[in-house]
Amino acid sequence: MFSAFRRWRRRRIIARSSLDAGEWRQTVERLPFLQGLTHSELERLRETVILFLHDKSIHGAAGLTLDAGMQLMIAVQACILILNLDIDYYRGWVEVIVYPDEFVPVVEYTDEAGVVHTEREAKIGEAWLRGPVILSWADVAPHTDGSGVNVVIHEFAHKLDMLNGDANGFPPLHAGMSRAAWSDAFSAAYADFCRREDTGEDLAIDPYAAESPGEFFAVMSEVFFEIPRVVLALYPKVYGQLRNFYRQDPAARAAV
Repeated sequence: MFSAFRRWRRRRIIARSSLDAGEWRQTVERLPFLQGLTHSELERLRETVILFLHDKSIHGAAGLTLDAGMQLMIAVQACILILNLDIDYYRGWVEVIVYPDEFVPVVEYTDEAGVVHTEREAKIGEAWLRGPVILSWADVAPHTDGSGVNVVIHEFAHKLDMLNGDANGFPPLHAGMSRAAWSDAFSAAYADFCRREDTGEDLAIDPYAAESPGEFFAVMSEVFFEIPRVVLALYPKVYGQLRNFYRQDPAARAAV
């Protein structure tokens, strides 16, 4: 009964959408990692984006005003992760906050001695457990330098990771996926990446991946969609796990 109502509600939202066709095409054309999608995949992505824009509040902060095109640019990049999953993977929160540029959150924590510390660090993105996603608009625009950097994909990968708690690089796996295989692939790759980063080796992957297993998963997700052959070449087992989790094969799309 609930599933039937949910399907009806979603069809109704999609049918009533005012998403501009021209703006949609322009947005898709600006994102190179979408170029290999089939017509049916693009249509499914469009429908997912409509549901996302209906369910989420995307608004500016610090004087930034977002127009429909800016909101669409964020939504499309967020929804590529769940193209073959479901909009419910982004359940439990509603807000995307966008600053004009880097923002500096104030973080307080208490150390083992009971001393309270305050940290201020400039960021381009942040995802809160059961809270908003925060982005820098200056960093939302598509990168065309082949770096694989994508702040939207990064932060929304954290949101998927947080579905079963803190972002620790171990999101809830699908039925049939092996927890042991995931752990073995990511643990070995993370250790290897940190070792190579310590020696100063250039791996064509954002060194921020070495910060923690959670950041490694988010950065690998960026690269998986943006420059998938890099992940496939360096860490084929990680690529396989991401392919199973996202139910997509970007390297195969890129080869077409």
